[in-house]
Amino acid sequence: MLKKAMVALTALTLSMGVTPLVFAAEHAGKEHGGKTTQEHGGKAEVKAPSAEDIRAAMKAYVDTKSQATGTFDILDSETGKARKLKFERVHERVGKTGDYYYSCADFSDADSGEKLDLDLDLADKDGKLEVVDVRIHKVSGKERYTYDEKDNRIPLPALKKETHEHGGKEHGGKEHGGQ
Repeated sequence: MLKKAMVALTALTLSMGVTPLVFAAEHAGKEHGGKTTQEHGGKAEVKAPSAEDIRAAMKAYVDTKSQATGTFDILDSETGKARKLKFERVHERVGKTGDYYYSCADFSDADSGEKLDLDLDLADKDGKLEVVDVRIHKVSGKERYTYDEKDNRIPLPALKKETHEHGGKEHGGKEHGGQ
């Protein structure tokens, strides 16, 4: 008798366009989205990190790398010199180019006092943001590279060779210490 009543109740509920709760609770709300199941072969939607998440991940990375020495140490690829930097702030602007999220952070050189702007790229690895690249973008306000309208990096010459009367090319660019 109870079984007939349940069947009748289910049929009545379905005919009214309402799904019975017993069926909706089958997967405890985890069927679509989240990381727990991929039952129907689709990809789980991954929520993009917020700007605050990106800035917090950058700050945490700098803090971790600075723990041992008290400075954020980086090799200056242009001078070959190791720099010991003091963190100041992460910029408000964040963005995404390709698979990476990015932002800039301001530092000061502990030895020279120069102001540096570093670019940090982060990858979203299974919901965890990880810094995958750090570059010196500016030293004392002077850019080492710039970006085009699609956020592609464009290197700037280290020395303004075009100011030489022969473009710095006569002797392979080396007569005045060029590269």
